[in-house]
Amino acid sequence: MQELQNIFTIQNIIIYFIVINIIGFLIMYIDKQKAKKGKWRIPEKTLFIVTALGGGIGTIAGMYTFRHKTQKIAFIIGFPLITILEIISVIYFIAF
Repeated sequence: MQELQNIFTIQNIIIYFIVINIIGFLIMYIDKQKAKKGKWRIPEKTLFIVTALGGGIGTIAGMYTFRHKTQKIAFIIGFPLITILEIISVIYFIAF
C-alpha cells in the first residue's frame, strides 16, 4: 500500500495530466494532418478515450487550434462535457 502512495503523489498526478493533455493536443494535430492527406485516421473512439483519461484540455485546444472536428456536434459537446465532469469529480474527491 505504501508503494501506491509513493506513486500517487501530487507531483506525479500533475505530470500525468500535463502529459495526457500534450498527447491529446498532438493526436488532434496528427489526425488533422492525416485527414488533409486522405490517409488512415485515428479512430474517433480513441480521441474520446484520451479525453476521458484526462486529456480534455489538450483535445479541446487541438480541436480549435487545428480547426479539426469543429463541425461535429459529438465533439463540440462531448469533449467539454467530459472535461467538465472530470473537473467536478476531482473537486468532489479533493473536497470530501
